[in-house]
Amino acid sequence: MAALVRIGSVCRRSVPPLLFRSSSLVRPLAARKKDQEYPYLFTAEIHASPSCNASAGSKAASLHWTGERVLSVILLSMGPMAYFYPGPVMDCSLAAALTLHGHWGLGQVVTDYVHGDSKVKLARAGLFLLSTVTFAGLCYFNYHDVGICKAVALLWSK
Repeated sequence: MAALVRIGSVCRRSVPPLLFRSSSLVRPLAARKKDQEYPYLFTAEIHASPSCNASAGSKAASLHWTGERVLSVILLSMGPMAYFYPGPVMDCSLAAALTLHGHWGLGQVVTDYVHGDSKVKLARAGLFLLSTVTFAGLCYFNYHDVGICKAVALLWSK
């Protein structure tokens, strides 16, 4: 059984713990019977996601997660359909689905790796601008050139 141990429990109690100072989740560690009188030594605190996110938008987050999975399955089926039935409807559908898929994926990167309120706002604005330019560029390519389906077919033919 894997468990985390507070650094202060390994050392003497005079040493303050360096890790796990505050959290909302505590997991017990298996201890020998003779050491049961000091239960605080045998717990590890693990940082969990903030409780404010869990209560406010758990339904929305669940629906978003489901939407991401549905879009991924749709993109898998659009590959063969685009090969067998190329056309303007399929080109526009691919442009929208690929842009949305990329936007959601890069949005998760921003959520995971960008910290600080101003940096998050700037990164989200940049992501929105990038997604808008990507969708506009793909639509321009579909209307004024051969389209996504025929472009991929041309790449495979050479």
